[in-house]
Amino acid sequence: MKRARRNHGAIFKAEVALAGGQRPQDVDGLSEQFCVHPTQITEWKQQLLVRAADVFGGTKPLSEVPDLKTRHAKIGQLTLEHDC
Repeated sequence: MKRARRNHGAIFKAEVALAGGQRPQDVDGLSEQFCVHPTQITEWKQQLLVRAADVFGGTKPLSEVPDLKTRHAKIGQLTLEHDC
């Protein structure tokens, strides 16, 4: 009989990845503790390292932030065109 696939939440994944970063040589022990395959722990740890810069504000450069005045003007124009 197959076991149902488990979906782990973001908090659980972060907890496991941080634990894997603190004790990288003990992945097998963490695997038993959290009931997760060692390969999965390594993968989550790599994802955490890649995305760590986003936590400290590395989301978007200022040049990519949309101009809200222009967007609101366009929405108003489209609303008027739609109403007529």
